Amino acid sequence: MDLFYQAGSWPALVIGLLLGATIGSFLNVVIVRLPRQLQLQWQYECAELNGQPVTQKERYNIAFPASHCPQCQAAIAWYDNIPLLSYLMLAGKCRHCRQTIPLTYWLVELAMTVILGLAAWQLGLSLAWAVLLLAVSLLVCMIVIDIQHQLLPDQLTYSLLWLGLLWSLNPTSGISPGQAILGAAIGYLSLWSVFWLFKLATGKDGLGYGDFKLLAAIGAFTGATLLPVTVLASSVVGVLVGVIALVRKGRSEPIPFGPFLIGGGLISYFSGDELLHAYWQWLGL
Repeated sequence: MDLFYQAGSWPALVIGLLLGATIGSFLNVVIVRLPRQLQLQWQYECAELNGQPVTQKERYNIAFPASHCPQCQAAIAWYDNIPLLSYLMLAGKCRHCRQTIPLTYWLVELAMTVILGLAAWQLGLSLAWAVLLLAVSLLVCMIVIDIQHQLLPDQLTYSLLWLGLLWSLNPTSGISPGQAILGAAIGYLSLWSVFWLFKLATGKDGLGYGDFKLLAAIGAFTGATLLPVTVLASSVVGVLVGVIALVRKGRSEPIPFGPFLIGGGLISYFSGDELLHAYWQWLGL
């Protein structure tokens, strides 16, 4: 059911593009501040557990302090905070200190603009589009945060998991609640098992707990049947990237697995059935 405008309508496209750019700008705030907020919280909790004196907690969250340059701390005026345009008008530099603004900011805004615009054109401003908006927002945040910090915050993975489970209640979702629950459970347990097998064999951590939760969230959208496609696709790409990094740098370094899981999940969600069918045909079954 379309809420405002139907698929293929220009108003839906324009609203999708504008909302995409605006939400992309907000996601940049989440990407920058959520890891820092969690770090401060962990520091306070560790100090309390160790019986150390705890200083007054710094007020730091998504809404406070106001937007400012991380280098010179100058406040960012509204006209320097227009999604997509301000970065181009400032040539990617702070107006005050002329330090370079990371290109990631602009790429996040561009990605959200394009994805939500195209989705609005294809789906209209419908419930499916709203679910996609939330899912893509969470996935983009997780990709960037995991690349920058090797961290998948529970606030993001759990939100995506619950979104998938609740979406399965909709008859048009393409997946039943039972399939979603089973996909989430098997997704979590599969990587959890790999983690402990690797740890027992090597004494090292091969995966983070956030990866378990992320695969559970992906499983809630795809169901258990398509999880092998997700894991195989993400593993193949992850190994290739790891080998390239090893050749270029000459040493092994930890690589965030979250972006590869998300890529594998998207392949599974949109093309998993076709890939499985082709595989069974290749086996002659």
